[in-house]
Amino acid sequence: MKLLTLLLFVAKSLLAADPASIAKHELPSLVLLYQELHANPELSMHESETAAIIAKELRATGLEVTEKVGGNGIVGVLKNGDGPVILVRTDLDALPVKEQTGAPYASTKVVKDDLGREVNVMHACGHDIHMASFVGTARALSQLRDQWKGTVVMIGQPAEERVIGARLMLRAGLFSKFPKPDKAIALHCSSDMAHGTVGIVEGYALANVDTVEVVVKGVGGHGSMPHLAKDPIVLAAQIVLALQTIVSREVKPGDPAVVTVGSIHGGTKSNIISDEVRLQLTVRSYKTETRQHLIESIKRIVQAQAESANMPADKMPKVIVSDDRASALYNQPALCAEVRQLIGAAIGSNNVLTREPVMGAEDFSEYGMTKDKVPLCLFWLGTQPPGVVAEAKAKGTALPSLHSPNFKPIPEPSIETGVKAMTSAVIGLMKK
Repeated sequence: MKLLTLLLFVAKSLLAADPASIAKHELPSLVLLYQELHANPELSMHESETAAIIAKELRATGLEVTEKVGGNGIVGVLKNGDGPVILVRTDLDALPVKEQTGAPYASTKVVKDDLGREVNVMHACGHDIHMASFVGTARALSQLRDQWKGTVVMIGQPAEERVIGARLMLRAGLFSKFPKPDKAIALHCSSDMAHGTVGIVEGYALANVDTVEVVVKGVGGHGSMPHLAKDPIVLAAQIVLALQTIVSREVKPGDPAVVTVGSIHGGTKSNIISDEVRLQLTVRSYKTETRQHLIESIKRIVQAQAESANMPADKMPKVIVSDDRASALYNQPALCAEVRQLIGAAIGSNNVLTREPVMGAEDFSEYGMTKDKVPLCLFWLGTQPPGVVAEAKAKGTALPSLHSPNFKPIPEPSIETGVKAMTSAVIGLMKK
């Protein structure tokens, strides 16, 4: 049996001599894997079955696999002589979104979240495409060992959507218990790029993200007698308006920053003055100093507005900055230039696009923020029909975005391109 397995492996290696031919050969099984993952998504910190599937796939490919690294994280190591160490990451988790794509393999999964609420679950950010491309890359690298030397560390990261999974894996010893990478690369689906294309951003690519909650306190009372109360709804409204001056009047023009109040809750009835209002903010930036300034300005403005409303000392608002925060992703220009050239040689240089940075978040950045300062490159993977993309651009309309219940990547060409692009990049960085 072992001899037969070896002969099949050798035969496959001889037939598949490059990333493109392997990607095409493996595509049918990778699409089936994608459909299985898509139909069975799991929320952040609950990716146990997903992690088990990916671990099994990596072991079948010949990698040495360790599970439960930082929660549901997995680490696969493929050693092939002396040479550089390259880290390749995929993410495992899905989102609490009810799918509306109409795909035959659409998710109908309903689970209880960490607060005990029943929620629908969907891979609305393309992590299933990432995982299928990741497994295809592992298969290709295993079959093409004669073309590269060194060590590949392939990680399946949990809780990317909560931007804590990378930190959990690092704290669990990712860089001490396993080979420490010289460079790290990843891919991420794009919702507005044609399949068959890849997009690269050099420098800042994704933003610092902080979630801030402001608890505005007051003195409740009857709506007909506001002079006997301290109205937190009026104060909250003043705070929301005052916060708009941070970006427009305090941040240097050209320095990207966002302060958005995404949620406001307070009161129970029209004739009751409540005693509390809660605001939830998302705060985004690229530079560390801008990030600090935004947070300090929010605290200052909230305090000042409460003082101007003559709130008593025991009713002053609280500003709570969540620990679930992401740091800006800086794509090292030199590494990105190298990856651009390698992928361009595999899929055509005209299919490697230059993209603008966005204010979304990704905790892939954490792997470059340790004392080792590992160079990073995350590239975008096109997932939509070229005609649909061209038509939307011509009409000035938007396609369903990431995190939308209608986001539907086209799996076959997207995965095939993902495998070709990632495999070519890794082999090129580890060329004999």
